[in-house]
Amino acid sequence: MALKSSGTTCAVRGCTYNRTKLNNWLKSECFDHKPKKKNECSCPKWYSFHPLPNDDDEAKRNWLKNLNLKHPPKYCYVCSFHFVDKTPTEENPYPTLYLGYEKPPEKKRRRVVRIVDSEVATTDQADVMDLEQPQTFKDAQTQWMDPAVEDHTYSKGSIITCNMAITPAPAPLSIADVTLKGDTDCLLYTGITLLVFNTLVSCIQGFAPQSSTMPVQDQVLLTLMKLRQNFVLADLARRFEISASQVSKTIKHWLDVLAEHTKDLIPWMPRDTIRSTMPQVFLQHFPDVTCIIDCTESVLQKAKNLNSRSESYSHYYASNTVKYLVAIAPSGMVMFISEAFGGKCSDRYITQNSGFLDNLRPGDVVMGDRGFTIRDLVEERRVRLVIPAFTRKQSQLTHEQVTQMRRIANVRIHVERAIRRLKVYKILSQTVPISLVPKIDNILQICAALVNLRGELISSK
Repeated sequence: MALKSSGTTCAVRGCTYNRTKLNNWLKSECFDHKPKKKNECSCPKWYSFHPLPNDDDEAKRNWLKNLNLKHPPKYCYVCSFHFVDKTPTEENPYPTLYLGYEKPPEKKRRRVVRIVDSEVATTDQADVMDLEQPQTFKDAQTQWMDPAVEDHTYSKGSIITCNMAITPAPAPLSIADVTLKGDTDCLLYTGITLLVFNTLVSCIQGFAPQSSTMPVQDQVLLTLMKLRQNFVLADLARRFEISASQVSKTIKHWLDVLAEHTKDLIPWMPRDTIRSTMPQVFLQHFPDVTCIIDCTESVLQKAKNLNSRSESYSHYYASNTVKYLVAIAPSGMVMFISEAFGGKCSDRYITQNSGFLDNLRPGDVVMGDRGFTIRDLVEERRVRLVIPAFTRKQSQLTHEQVTQMRRIANVRIHVERAIRRLKVYKILSQTVPISLVPKIDNILQICAALVNLRGELISSK
């Protein structure tokens, strides 16, 4: 029997297979018998159509009963997917598979018609009658939805693959994979290169909290983004699709882990190593310098406690700050960073109580600013202090003192550059939240370690 290309559609509710799809499939190239088309090779057809038996009344009733069609279309066909043997046979002559009973029929819409009797009703009264649309019969090709949306999704049985392999869906990418597409993105959000970030994650992934479902690299990225860009918790919660409280817990956990595993990245180098890596600018005038020290401050969110405000108030910044000591090698590597002290503490007090003096050995040379009045402290350890000269109630400096001061300023600028690299992490250059004050020592250590990992040191030329 010849089938029409546009009128042959499977009569099962929800099935969208028709003759047009079959013709397009037959015209496509066969993957097993290239360059033949599928209608020219020996491959079995995708599916076939079988008409309603009109010559046998009993078989016709059983067909319509299985299809749940009280009023079948004029031309009724069923595709081979609904037969057990892919075609009517003596053992299985009726369609029994995937008949779409679980799909509810579409509700008929009702039209409201207002009829106003002009002789009886007044201008503001009307009889409202609900009239159903007259019952109409749809043929098989118009009784289901868009095939692109529900193509054989009505079936709850096994999926029919049609001899085609099903490729498993790829695993969803983590937020770190989507955000960090190269070194530029990684430097923007973490301050280190992508290779260093992945290496860092692989070293500490065993210390992830068991209660968190986030990937480890996302948790580390979240923590470093807080240090690097100082995003507010609500922003990070939206970026990583978690709650603000979970963001806070994640940051505090990884600050402890990172501080514990990055402390070895801030080593006090031996004197031979310091001299072998000393740049030429030091070798000319200060070949014996071991380290350069300076103190810097970070603005602190104002505390409610008045005593805390008094201890952290800095007259230099006219704000509440935390103050810490930084010591670098002549090559620019951070060799020491102290704990955080209140902004009112002097440079001498911090140097004396931070543990910095314990790293010095007899014969070392320390270079500092004129605010470091620690000559007596370092001379006890037989260490020489190099600082710019000042007048001491004299009228002016001598020519030799001016020349020496310029030479010191020429090389001491490198500690300022190291502090600038440290404050690339906006958690230190912007206002430190009061919630992170208990973790400020860990933050200082982590930022210094990340600066060393980035490796922007002074040229040796």
